Amino acid sequence: MTPYSRENPSPRYRELLGYYQEMHEKGAVSQNIPPEKTFDGRSLPKHASNIQQIINILGSRTILDYGSGKGNQYNPTPIELPNGQKFDDIKSFWGVESITCFDPGHEPFSQLPKGTFEGVVTTDVLEHCPKEDISWIVDEIFSYATEFVYVNVACYPAAKTLPNGENAHCTLEEPDWWTKVFDERVRKTVGLRYFAAYDVPRMGAEGMSIMTVMHRNKWSAV
Repeated sequence: MTPYSRENPSPRYRELLGYYQEMHEKGAVSQNIPPEKTFDGRSLPKHASNIQQIINILGSRTILDYGSGKGNQYNPTPIELPNGQKFDDIKSFWGVESITCFDPGHEPFSQLPKGTFEGVVTTDVLEHCPKEDISWIVDEIFSYATEFVYVNVACYPAAKTLPNGENAHCTLEEPDWWTKVFDERVRKTVGLRYFAAYDVPRMGAEGMSIMTVMHRNKWSAV
C-alpha cells in the first residue's frame, strides 16, 4: 500500500477536510455557532507567552501558524504584561518580522506556504486529523521549521461536532504517543527542537479540569 502523503492523503482526510471547509463557510450549525466564530484562531492566545519566550531565546523572526483557522488571533488586540509593557497585537508582542497563516479548511489561507520559517506553531490541530495521516502531516509541519516547532494537542474529546455528528477530535491519544511521533521526526532536521503542550483531562475535587503538560526535545547527533 502506498503511504499517505500531501499528494495522496487518505479518503478519511479528504472527507474531514470537506467538513471543515463547510464549517468555515457555514459555522457549526448544529451548535448554533456562526461562521465568524468557528475555528477563528482562539486556541493560540493562551500559548502566546510560551511562544514569546522561545522566540526571545532563539531570536526567531519568521513564524508559520500551521492550522491557523481564520487567523483572527493576529488581529489588533491590546496585550498588557504584569510589568506594564503594552503591545498592539501578538506580532508586536512576539517581536517578529512576519507571521504566515496556513489552513487547508479556510480558503484565504489554503495555499501551501513556500520556503521555510524559523518557527512553526500549531495549536489544536493534530487531534482533528486522521491517525493514518498523522505521520505525513507531522513531517510537513516539522519540514517548514528551521529553529523550533511549538505544538499543542488536546487529549480529550472536543466540544464541537462535525456536520455528520462525529466528535471533531478524531485522534485521541495520550501524550506519550504523541511524544514518540515528535521525537522520531525531530531527529531528521539538524538543529531543530520542538516544544509540546499537551492538554489532558484531570479529575479533581471540583470535577473535571484540563491541565497542560509541557514536553520538549531537540535534534541530537547521537
